[in-house]
Amino acid sequence: MRLVGEQVLLRVYLESADRTPHEPMWRRVVKGARSRGLAGCTVLEGIYGLGTRGILAASTWGLVRHVPVIVEIVDGAAQVGEFVDQVLGPMLETALVTLERAAVLTYRHGKGETEGMPPLPGMVTPLSTLPAIQPRDHMTIDEDGMLLRVFIGESDRWEDGPLYEGIVRKARELGVAGATVLRGTEGFGAHSVVHKARLLEMSADLPIVVEMVDSRAKIEALVPELDAMVREGMITMENVRVLAYRAPD
Repeated sequence: MRLVGEQVLLRVYLESADRTPHEPMWRRVVKGARSRGLAGCTVLEGIYGLGTRGILAASTWGLVRHVPVIVEIVDGAAQVGEFVDQVLGPMLETALVTLERAAVLTYRHGKGETEGMPPLPGMVTPLSTLPAIQPRDHMTIDEDGMLLRVFIGESDRWEDGPLYEGIVRKARELGVAGATVLRGTEGFGAHSVVHKARLLEMSADLPIVVEMVDSRAKIEALVPELDAMVREGMITMENVRVLAYRAPD
């Protein structure tokens, strides 16, 4: 399979407690992607977030973990569009899905493959390479969606707690649809200091990424607040097509 070139990145934002009768919803999404022969699928588990049930945080008191989960899939526009229409549409009742451009530089299967990388891709009109999605009764489509990422450190503080918790609370206060906090295992920032997760070092300053998705207006209202909160870090924004699935009442 040749996947190099202009493709689509699909993200499904779920909660670990979202379940079907016999298995977590994220696992059904993975199985559906595999059954359709999509190029690959990655599941990312967050440590904190904001979802349909309010603030999501891992608890040691419950048998079910309530944390954010992101399922990422990269494939061609036609394949992703068909997957959304025929698999995700009938499957999802409450979820947030985003589609964005993914310029794939290499896709290797091993076995000695050494195909060279193509030149870096040029600029394209936002959302112009994404597949057309057929609306459903319980799905709304927002062509004006934005994905905002905040790159900070785990030890960064705001008021009386971690900065990432303050960012999620501020997003909730402003009515942002959702937020996901992902913890890295190694990285470096503006001062080029490498931070690693160590077995005996529970307070390591690990990289943190906070992802938030909503309309441009909601994200732009949040940016001035982040400007006052983030003392060291990086903030990125990109256009995405947002599909919001809401269970009918």
